[in-house]
Amino acid sequence: MKQRIQTAILAIIVFLPFVLIGGRPFEIFVYILATIGLVELMRMREIGKYSLPAILAIALLWLVLGSIPILWVTKSEVIMLFVLLLLSYTVLVKNKFTFDEAGFILLSTIYIGMGFFYLIETRQDGLIYLFYVLLVIWSTDTGAYFTGKAIGKRKLWPEISPNKTIEGAAGGIALAIIVAIIFFLIEPFSDSLFLVIGVTILVSIFGQIGDLVESAFKRHYDVKDSGNLLPGHGGILDRLDSLLFVLPILHFIHFI
Repeated sequence: MKQRIQTAILAIIVFLPFVLIGGRPFEIFVYILATIGLVELMRMREIGKYSLPAILAIALLWLVLGSIPILWVTKSEVIMLFVLLLLSYTVLVKNKFTFDEAGFILLSTIYIGMGFFYLIETRQDGLIYLFYVLLVIWSTDTGAYFTGKAIGKRKLWPEISPNKTIEGAAGGIALAIIVAIIFFLIEPFSDSLFLVIGVTILVSIFGQIGDLVESAFKRHYDVKDSGNLLPGHGGILDRLDSLLFVLPILHFIHFI
């Protein structure tokens, strides 16, 4: 626990200045985080980070994260070209790199790229939204942990995450609502409090789903953590899995 707290404090010290500064420094920082996250996923699948598919994946990731048009083509067309290149590579290496691996890399790149792209977009829309999301996710994790420890009995999804309980999930949502109300009273949104509460419930639920998705990855590939960059916490994806799910949802419903 001591190591987890020390790492969390260090991570905040590193992360917060980039968030406050915003602009190009924040974008570069997000590019680095996203690249590490993608490499963590490929490592789970035992795809070498210096292999041609991995290099293509990182190139596509950076294009997805960027907001500048790519010559005369759209991002959708770039993704389609990437698919054709990956499939062609399976033929060139005589299926030593398989169709399944190509699909894994494509989905992983879109998943990571979409989540971190909306992280950049959210910062551009204002600090208030980013701080709101972070507080709701952190309060959900905290509420779920302590409620689960205190009264958790019914398992939420034991095949994926044995320690999570239904009571803990509900406790996480409850604390997230309380924190969101306090945040709203200190720094009001243009939306009504009732709408913010409804969005908070949605954020809390999808944040927990994002955490379960990451747990499912690790259980399927039989790894304890996505990486070891953050001692006591694991890798980038272990810490930002909820954020990657929540931010796209908030943009899809036009809350941000």
